[in-house]
Amino acid sequence: MNLKDSEIEKKVILLKLLVDKEKDIEAALASLADTKMASLDELQRLYKELQEDGFITKNGELTIVGLAEAKRAKEEFSIEN
Repeated sequence: MNLKDSEIEKKVILLKLLVDKEKDIEAALASLADTKMASLDELQRLYKELQEDGFITKNGELTIVGLAEAKRAKEEFSIEN
């Protein structure tokens, strides 16, 4: 199964919001952009899509659906020894 880059990036954004304690959306997106995963503009566009799709509220909190998806992403991206 091949995921589109944007699907993976959306999962990473949700995961970042789950684990980021300070909840500063701009700082969270900027730190992801610093990893060269995607440009800040692209991450902001994906963030807005996640809001429109009901994963993130207008004030930047994960919705119940977003929280569930972020937890699935955490499991998916975790590495076990």
